[in-house]
Amino acid sequence: MTSVAANETGAVFTSPAFDRHEEVIFYTDAKSGLRAIIAIHDTTLGPALGGCRMWPYGNEQEAITDVLRLSRAMSFKNALAQLSTGGGKSVIIGDPERDKSETLFHAFGRFVENLGGRYIVAEDVGTNVDDMSHIRSQTSHVMGFSARQGSSGDPSPVTAYGVFCGLKAAVEFRLGRVDLAGLSVAVQGIGHVGYQLCKYLHEAGAKLMVSDIHGAAVARAKADFGARAVAGEDIYSQDVDVFAPCALGAELNRRTIPQLKAQVVAGAANNQLECAEDGAKLAERNILYAPDYVINAGGVSNLSYERENGYARDQAMAHTARIYEITLEIFGRAKREGRPTSDIADDMPQELLGAHS
Repeated sequence: MTSVAANETGAVFTSPAFDRHEEVIFYTDAKSGLRAIIAIHDTTLGPALGGCRMWPYGNEQEAITDVLRLSRAMSFKNALAQLSTGGGKSVIIGDPERDKSETLFHAFGRFVENLGGRYIVAEDVGTNVDDMSHIRSQTSHVMGFSARQGSSGDPSPVTAYGVFCGLKAAVEFRLGRVDLAGLSVAVQGIGHVGYQLCKYLHEAGAKLMVSDIHGAAVARAKADFGARAVAGEDIYSQDVDVFAPCALGAELNRRTIPQLKAQVVAGAANNQLECAEDGAKLAERNILYAPDYVINAGGVSNLSYERENGYARDQAMAHTARIYEITLEIFGRAKREGRPTSDIADDMPQELLGAHS
């Protein structure tokens, strides 16, 4: 097993995604084939908490960019969610469908343990509660493992509930309605969180259009929620009230934003804006954007209610429900100041972190 300091790679400090990160560490393990990066962005409020993403990145720089952006977003997310944790993230370079093994996650767990509690890992895209259980065999600095072991288990339903609360706030603010019956929503990505969001929307009476790279996920949404399937590239241009990106990041960009007909963008995906300027582009088109790390904070809020004597779900759901008020606060401030909601969402956590530093 080896670890490499970030400043030895020459690929971190010059990255546009680097933003005063405290620590970036590269890990390899020859026996398991593990190649991983842990990025700790800010620990002002407490140890860095953030998920582990496993993805077949095209090259190392893609992985570096992703972990830097994701860890920064976690600092902002945790601060806005009023948690006593800082921001961090990790990525494993590999295909989650082919490259997983207990040995690999054991090695990753040892690397987390080596950080002495500065970083707490949980699941993310490409990892699940079973993977966290394997990590737990090597370190106590892990959350979101199997509910049978006293954890909260799969955080997807709570994450989706937070997104649902943020979406409701956006619909109320932009469309002036509190009843979602008949609301049309285009959901991009029907994974764990996307599916749960569809469930909440369906129960509220919304009409759904869905797209996903996996046909089985689309078929499930059609069967369970009466959703209408839309081809991948056509999802942006649907004549709907809300566009909900719940797949990977950077889906809001100079190519896709001009296609949008929705008046609201509110979804679960991380890092939805390809670049900071895209928030202004949405505002210029009078599209209300619910910043992703504000409304998808339910999962990390849920983790904060894991206790030594068990998981406090009622408290976790009540905390997650606060996303509705926080989102409305951001919208109101953006309107008063005449600025994009994404800028306000960036400013508020930095103000909070500055007050605690």
